[in-house]
Amino acid sequence: MTGLDALTRAVPPPGDPVDARGDWAEAEARLGVLLPADYKLLAETYGWGEFCDYLYLRTPFGTSPHNGLEWYDGLLVWGGTMDADRLCWRTEGDPGEWPVVVVGRGAGREEFAPGAAGFVEEWVTGRLRSEVLAGMEPDLAPWFNGCGPRLHRCLGLSEGSRPYAERLRILRDVLAPTVDRGSWQSEDGARGQDHFATVGPDWHLTYDRSGRHQIRVSFPPEDRTQVRDRLFAAVRLMGCTLLEITTAEGRPLADWDADDA
Repeated sequence: MTGLDALTRAVPPPGDPVDARGDWAEAEARLGVLLPADYKLLAETYGWGEFCDYLYLRTPFGTSPHNGLEWYDGLLVWGGTMDADRLCWRTEGDPGEWPVVVVGRGAGREEFAPGAAGFVEEWVTGRLRSEVLAGMEPDLAPWFNGCGPRLHRCLGLSEGSRPYAERLRILRDVLAPTVDRGSWQSEDGARGQDHFATVGPDWHLTYDRSGRHQIRVSFPPEDRTQVRDRLFAAVRLMGCTLLEITTAEGRPLADWDADDA
């Protein structure tokens, strides 16, 4: 079984990967090297995106300044992490034998066996031993999110009379089926966040009580109306009042359908 075979078993790839296909010969000419065959298959299978909200996969296609392969300190960068670590190759010899090199945001640097797909598979399944990279949160099934266009909304809510756990249950019941994406809670239990995603529709949510009481959601633009209807219904059942709608950056919006710009 190849590294990519094992990875697709662990993490279902998207149906329509972002920036996954293009002219490989042109990309290689631009970079000045031939690229590993396993990486090409990895990029065509998953496209530009992130594994488990942490590990980013780049492709040489598309026009976003946040995507693309680049040279750094003599290494070729093909990915990164939310901690600003770089995932690279040391481009010596045959491309199929290039070691994977992790360059930490600080001074840390580690070298791993060749194979980008195998490296990612070992990380998402918790088998990669690294002093630089953070590990997967225990008991979570790994996932992949493509970096396509998304809208973001934050719904500021009143507390209501129901306890937090019951409000969370109602929210997830209305949006069911859902899967966990991690959580945290303060020692006194007064603050916390619960992250989850819907199964089917590509909606990512955080029920947040780390500061103000709010629901944060991101979703494809074409789902705008469906997300609004489901969330507003959930808020009513939770016994809460919708106080305001903002962008992810906290800018107030006149209503759900207001322009994000």
